[in-house]
Amino acid sequence: MRALMTGTANSPDPGGLRCMLMRGGTSKGAYFLAEDLPSDPAERDDLLLRVMGTPDPRQIDGIGGAHPLTSKVAVVSRADGPDAGIDYLFLQLGVEEATVSDRQNCGNLLAGIGPFAVERGLVEADPERTSVRIRMVNTDSLATATFATPSGRVRYDGDTAISGVPGTAAPIVLDFAGTEGSATGALLPTGRVRDEIDGITVTCVDNGMPVVVAAASDLGRTGYETPAELAADGALRERIQSLRLQAGELMGLGDVSGSSVPKTTLVAPPRDGGTICTRTFIPLRVHDSIGVLGAVTVATALLVDGAVGADLAAPAGRGDGPMGIEHPTGRLDVGVELDTAADPPRVLRSSIVRTARKLFDGTVFPRPGGHHGTQA
Repeated sequence: MRALMTGTANSPDPGGLRCMLMRGGTSKGAYFLAEDLPSDPAERDDLLLRVMGTPDPRQIDGIGGAHPLTSKVAVVSRADGPDAGIDYLFLQLGVEEATVSDRQNCGNLLAGIGPFAVERGLVEADPERTSVRIRMVNTDSLATATFATPSGRVRYDGDTAISGVPGTAAPIVLDFAGTEGSATGALLPTGRVRDEIDGITVTCVDNGMPVVVAAASDLGRTGYETPAELAADGALRERIQSLRLQAGELMGLGDVSGSSVPKTTLVAPPRDGGTICTRTFIPLRVHDSIGVLGAVTVATALLVDGAVGADLAAPAGRGDGPMGIEHPTGRLDVGVELDTAADPPRVLRSSIVRTARKLFDGTVFPRPGGHHGTQA
């Protein structure tokens, strides 16, 4: 562990630590080198809660953005093993509650890991394009990020647009390996393609993110409601909570009442030229779009015969091309190759294009204070 910075005439004030704030995909988070944080998980989590300003619905005394999508942390280090160059630990911090969870990946912050590794000197950039092999520590799965590095410097500007992010930026191609059964050990963690919970037919699937897929119509919704409309529906939130709590047990995740997984995604036929329309709860707050690995997992379900949503999906992308996962703010194109001849089906490859941007690089000053009794 590197100690917090101490002040001198030419250094930051006492109590600060090195931090880079980055937008990764449609999320925003604080990126740290592991060596700059306490090695003890409890001390690290307490420090990060104070950095983010949790617990507080506004996170007014920290750098969090008062939303789960902007209360995220990436912890990065050189990998020890031969299979990956960089280790990436994702931590989801609560907003109103002092919780820190490492039970899931974040494919959005993943988009910034390669550029961050180059910026911090963990990876030497190639003259034109650089590929960084990344071990996602949360689930011990691998991703390769490929991005532009002209003259050995990360390029952030470009002409790639992703839904939910204003403007354009340089593309970052993410190829995934070993995400099947990331948190549960199996692509279909209940051992079945369909389960029935509270009279609702669902498919529980995990290709990088444990997700409960249900038809919006089965819950009396169209699947085209805005996040605000769904958020105002208290009865629906209660049903979603009941679904995910029972699904968590069925998926082998145990008691998930204090966890952000599994996510619940309601699906409906596409209406904007994509493959499927989605509305996702994280875990009860309605997502303004959809997470990267959540989208990969939903797309995977569409390829499984008999899975919920497969009968609602348009043919587009269910062959060789990318699948368009529609969400409240646009569409996310996902590539998945599935060996459906295997029993159970086996994931061959998953890929996606994201963008990322460095927002600030400097020193962050955590709020003074003690422990909050964090929950992993």
